[in-house]
Parts: sequence; structure tokens; C-alpha cells
Amino acid sequence: MDRLRRLKRHQQQLRLCAKCPGMQGPAVTGIPVISPIVVVGQAPGRHEIELRRPFAWSAGKTLFQWFASIGVDESTFRSHVYMAAVCRCYPGKNNGGGDRVPAKSEIKHCRNWLQWELTFLKPALLIPVGKLAISQFLAVQNLAEIIGKQRSTMITADIIPLPHPSGVSTWYRTLPGKTLLRHALRLIGRHDAWRDELGS
Repeated sequence: MDRLRRLKRHQQQLRLCAKCPGMQGPAVTGIPVISPIVVVGQAPGRHEIELRRPFAWSAGKTLFQWFASIGVDESTFRSHVYMAAVCRCYPGKNNGGGDRVPAKSEIKHCRNWLQWELTFLKPALLIPVGKLAISQFLAVQNLAEIIGKQRSTMITADIIPLPHPSGVSTWYRTLPGKTLLRHALRLIGRHDAWRDELGS
């Protein structure tokens, strides 16, 4: 219970963060669950800010369809997996109409929150979602070289990256992305931390 209280306190402090004037808050957090599995997204969109939970809109619908394909529904996932992100506030739109990619300074400010969570939770399985999230842990030039593989790094967790489930992306719906996504999900579903925590 003490660990859970500490995690809840961390999230309360995180939701009060206002270090980045270019970001739109409040900061979004997932359920404060002590878990051996951590998912790291890029940053919330405007719907996530309104609904106050990560992956709450169209990209989330696709992401949870992926996890459903290996036997875990959205409600179970959210209550058993810690959901984090590279940045926790909404970056806003860029001039081209899509969501703005967070600036390096914004990523750096938010990195302290993520680092605390990884140090505190000591996950056995880390699932970065999307190129920006993956790049915080692994060098990535081409998704095809990363997706569908399990990596170990200086941190204790095994890393199994996923592509971003954005509706505008075609990568995971065409070859080789479609096949590599299936490989990645199979690796996740077979991981000991996933089986122990989610029983699938």
C-alpha cells in the first residue's frame, strides 16, 4: 500500500506540472497501478486532455484492438498496465494540421517524471509506442528494423516496441509493417511479465 500511495502522490504532482508554456494541460496520467509492464506513448491528443486518460480516442481504439488480439481487453489492460508517455501534456497542432511533435526541451522536462516511474516500478517489460517513444530507449532509423523484435538495454526491462496506432499511418496496415506488428504482439503475449500479470 505504501508503494501505491507513493505512486499516487507522484501522479498528483505530475498533474500540477506547468513547466512548458507551449504545452496544453492538464497532464494526463493512467491508473496508478503497480505493474511489471509499462507502456510509453508519445503525448496525449486533445481528446485525451478532455477525457483525462491516455489513448482515449481513435489511436487508442486501434491500440486496444491490437491487445485484444492477444487476449486482453481495454479495461483489463488499463487496470493492470502502467501507462506513461514521453510528454504528458498536449503539444497542440502544428502548421500542417497534425499534432505538433514535442520540442526537445519539453521532452527533457517530462523525462524526469518518466525516469522516476521506471526507477520506481522497475518494469520487466517496456512497450514504447511510436517512433518518438521508441527513440527514448533505442536508436531507431527505420521501424522495420525495430518492430517485431525484443531488445534488452541498460535498463532491466525487455523492450518490445510497437508502431504508433495513428489513423493517418499506413505503416502497420501494409507490408512489412503488418507482419512485423503481428510478431511484436506475439512476443508481448508470450512474455513472462505479460503472462504473470494478465494471465493470457
